[in-house]
Amino acid sequence: MHTYQIIIEYDGTNFVGWQKQKNGSSIQQTTEKILTKILKEKIILYGSGRTDAGVHATGQSAHFILKSKINNKFLFLNSVNFFLHKKKISILKINKKKFNFHARFSAKKREYKYVIFNRIAPLSLEFNRAWHIKSILNFKLMKKAAKLLEGNKDFSTFRSSSCNSRSPIKTLEEAMLKKSGTKIIIIFKSKSFLQQQVRSMVGCLKFVGEGKWNLKKFKYIIKSKKRTNCAPPAPAHGLYLSKIYY
Repeated sequence: MHTYQIIIEYDGTNFVGWQKQKNGSSIQQTTEKILTKILKEKIILYGSGRTDAGVHATGQSAHFILKSKINNKFLFLNSVNFFLHKKKISILKINKKKFNFHARFSAKKREYKYVIFNRIAPLSLEFNRAWHIKSILNFKLMKKAAKLLEGNKDFSTFRSSSCNSRSPIKTLEEAMLKKSGTKIIIIFKSKSFLQQQVRSMVGCLKFVGEGKWNLKKFKYIIKSKKRTNCAPPAPAHGLYLSKIYY
């Protein structure tokens, strides 16, 4: 038996999310079908984490167990991407791992990236791949607000009502903002996240950037631990699972 890790890039626009569901096509199910066809074995993929409907990835990690060995990685990648490319899914890398490797449970840190374009003109090239915000955002104030999110704390304010995580307490290792022209990138790093935590935090940072909340109000929102105090979550199409650290 052989364990293989794959790094996956995908456009989540037309999918119900990573995980297999009865209500539509998922990244996991679509990729499993192609892998099964190419490798001629029933393949079950284990992802590093779920992404919701409409969320993209530039560095999703997953693993599968195979009876036979893949001898030619170039041929494998070329063959599988021939079929996956039509679905806007790409396997970037394949790595042979020790048998005890697990894409989810072996992960030490996850990185999410959120992309905003702060301009009047609508998006053409980045349509469905970023959040278009017309109102002028105070970037410096958003950076200060993001730092208030770092550390070990109760993130109940940013937790979806359908989240099944055992505890709302997480350690956000980094919350960083970058700007290039009208493009703003927000990066979050943590071992794990609550359902809709990232999109909810971004939605709140937008409120700060628009001047609807000051830093004092944002501190109160965080400490309140009340979902009802959260700003509307940012749309899924601006979110990317960018990297998994092992």
